Amino acid sequence: MLDTFKSISLSHKTAPLRVRELIALNEDEAKRLMLRLRDFFGLSDLLVVSTCNRTEVYYAFEQDLNADIARLLLIEKGLTEMDQYLPYFQFFNAHSDAVQHLFEVCVGLHSQVVGDMQIPNQVKQAYQWSADLDMAGPFLHRLMHTIFFTNKRVAQETAFRDGAASVSYAAVDLIDELVGDNQNPNVLVIGLGEIGADVCMNLEARNMKNITLCNRTQAKTEALAQKHGFRIADFANLTDEIRRADVIISSVMRDEPLITPALLKELNVLTYKYFIDLSVPRSVDAAVEQIPGVLVYNIDHIRNRADEALNQRLAAIPQVEAIVAQAVAEFGDWSKEMVVSPTINKLKNALEQIRRDEIARHLKHLTPDESEKVDKITRGIMQKIIKLPVLQLKAACKRGEAETLIDVLNDLFDLEKQPADEYKHTH
Repeated sequence: MLDTFKSISLSHKTAPLRVRELIALNEDEAKRLMLRLRDFFGLSDLLVVSTCNRTEVYYAFEQDLNADIARLLLIEKGLTEMDQYLPYFQFFNAHSDAVQHLFEVCVGLHSQVVGDMQIPNQVKQAYQWSADLDMAGPFLHRLMHTIFFTNKRVAQETAFRDGAASVSYAAVDLIDELVGDNQNPNVLVIGLGEIGADVCMNLEARNMKNITLCNRTQAKTEALAQKHGFRIADFANLTDEIRRADVIISSVMRDEPLITPALLKELNVLTYKYFIDLSVPRSVDAAVEQIPGVLVYNIDHIRNRADEALNQRLAAIPQVEAIVAQAVAEFGDWSKEMVVSPTINKLKNALEQIRRDEIARHLKHLTPDESEKVDKITRGIMQKIIKLPVLQLKAACKRGEAETLIDVLNDLFDLEKQPADEYKHTH
């Protein structure tokens, strides 16, 4: 798998939302695409990542299949006007570039909100699809586990995941602080534009259960409610819905405030009720806060929280890049060593066969106890003999000189006759 890893990418950096929506894959579509790629090209190490911000395919293959994979993806989505959509794709033809890109995507360096905590889970899910379809070989297994370990280091050693760096995430993050011990507050989301839809996504990610959606456009409400498993409320019953809610998040686009003291005149607040206003202009009248028990947080308050967190994350980027660079280098050394592992196993097989043949010639003259001692001694000798060639082979890999040493060992020990994996199966 040395120098054979490649990928295609369509993301928020290369394509507008209207295009990303057309090409995004759900689980069934992703798995169907993977099976098609296996059948068409014989791919075995394959990863398909699809989120609201990106759709990417990673694979290991000698030939460059990037354009073919992009076309097949478009066909699977029913998008036959290839020339219209192909320019939105970014192709990573070089092994090192594809590996680097996957590392950076997984830790959140390329997320719309840097340090996004959802992306590692989404990539883990994609990896599970590969495993389910038996399309994750030794190379991909090692790569993914190295990435997950790197991601853990980023979370533990840097401020890259600290705080809520987007307005919608900051709003949901604020709920935890406001409701305290009430782990399942009733949350009402009013207005389901881009910010409202993002709020819904973050509420689901937090595993909050008691969510109600309210919007003038019923079709959009039903679509989002079905997607996230949330309850729907009729806009005509807005006052009643506000009465039953603990937290109200509003992102309504209108010139005048929607939520006013007049709308809430019959509201009897027994416990605190929190309004989080993400609208510009404001959709929650500031005078609402004069009602006892009502607290209002406006967009400036939320943005300040988000900006502070974002600045912390941006400051941590050099540290994150250093951790990624170290991990990529270590993985690069391992992937290079994959080239020499068959030769190492063949060499072990050859020496093991010599050892067994020689012991077999003398077994009839030895007692069982003596045979055991000879076996132990000769094994130790063999391990010492093979240690230096193995170290030299691995060092040659890092220098890019492994092929010459492999040829020498093949000639010296006639290794082409030796099966590469026999030794590991017998021990």
